[in-house]
Amino acid sequence: MLRAVGLVAAVGFVALLAYGLVAQAPDTTIDDALARAQATPAPAFTQEVLTVGRRDVAARATLDRAVRDGRVALSELRGAPVVLNFWASWCDPCRVEAPVLEAGWRRARAEGVLFVGLNMQDVPTDAREFLREFGVSYLNVRDRGKEVARRYGGTGIPETYFVSARGDVVGHVLGAISPAQLTAGIAAARSGRPAPTATGGARQDAR
Repeated sequence: MLRAVGLVAAVGFVALLAYGLVAQAPDTTIDDALARAQATPAPAFTQEVLTVGRRDVAARATLDRAVRDGRVALSELRGAPVVLNFWASWCDPCRVEAPVLEAGWRRARAEGVLFVGLNMQDVPTDAREFLREFGVSYLNVRDRGKEVARRYGGTGIPETYFVSARGDVVGHVLGAISPAQLTAGIAAARSGRPAPTATGGARQDAR
């Protein structure tokens, strides 16, 4: 009887351990799809606006509609290609890529492309100071934790996803993005043709 109880307990422990490992494993759905040259629907989110940024853009009507209630749902940006960048003020590699993203935004905003910075696990005042320091002029929203990154399969920051006008993820860069990677990602978002996941520069683990 005792042996049977012990066996049941052991099986239960192994099952719990296996469940824990699966629950903690990153979601690779997006990267697996991109590896097969397939687009996949971008995970939905609705987050509070951190800064609106410039509104003299080709996709102004879309941007204005999305931000008017102080929160932005990704679905509200449908119709415009989107560059979605996950970052935090305490992330050193994010500081490296900030000028690259801002320069890319200044070039692409007249072509109907929208940039969205998704600030995560950060203090709002620190995040806004970061944006002021680097002159970031595109829309930024805020996730208090890392729930949105988890849905995307993110394992660190910075990470950048490229979303087509139809709302599908067509590109992903792990780590600080380079100008060439940003240009290629924007092209994928505009065309809707998927590109394989790319490895950029340094990144940090999410907290």
